[in-house]
Amino acid sequence: MTIAVVDYGVGNLFSIYNALERIEAQPELVTEPEDLAGFEGVVVPGVGSFGRCMRRLSRFEGALSAALDEGTPMLGICVGMQVLFERSEESPEEGLGWISGDVIRLPNSVLVPQMGWNTLSIKKEVEILEGIGEEDFFYFVHSYHCVPKDRSILAATTEYGLEVAAAISRDNLFAVQFHPEKSGQKGLKILENFVRLARC
Repeated sequence: MTIAVVDYGVGNLFSIYNALERIEAQPELVTEPEDLAGFEGVVVPGVGSFGRCMRRLSRFEGALSAALDEGTPMLGICVGMQVLFERSEESPEEGLGWISGDVIRLPNSVLVPQMGWNTLSIKKEVEILEGIGEEDFFYFVHSYHCVPKDRSILAATTEYGLEVAAAISRDNLFAVQFHPEKSGQKGLKILENFVRLARC
């Protein structure tokens, strides 16, 4: 079995596909919801606006929910993290609502979007961040950030004028605001951790 990368017409598909291939994860682009069953893990990428992503992703909602309920490890990346929440200030469309909370715009006191490298503040030990330290840098590109109601799901934050949720973990659901596929060896380490979890 392999790792599914959900191809819903939005997202940096080839960068994440190539990164997964590099770590020998056997990725497969999945373009139809009915083909999503049976994978060891599922990656939900996302680039662009929340609303556009949700409009394209909505046809996958049932298949993704089924995979999550079955215990399949799932990783959201960038806007793929934001769509897990209930709503975003960016767009009127509702999110998947798997995580209670909102996605709000970064404050005017900082340069928007946040674009560049930043370190993490690790909030709890989770397998997906194994081997990651607070001196390691990851690549961020975003104008909105996630605010979960339940802060216990925060695995890591980053500082950008305020505390920004950088990684979340709850059961078999994981997500990162940064781009691991563009974050060098440490980004690949996070993907390796996810693949290892998926194959346990």
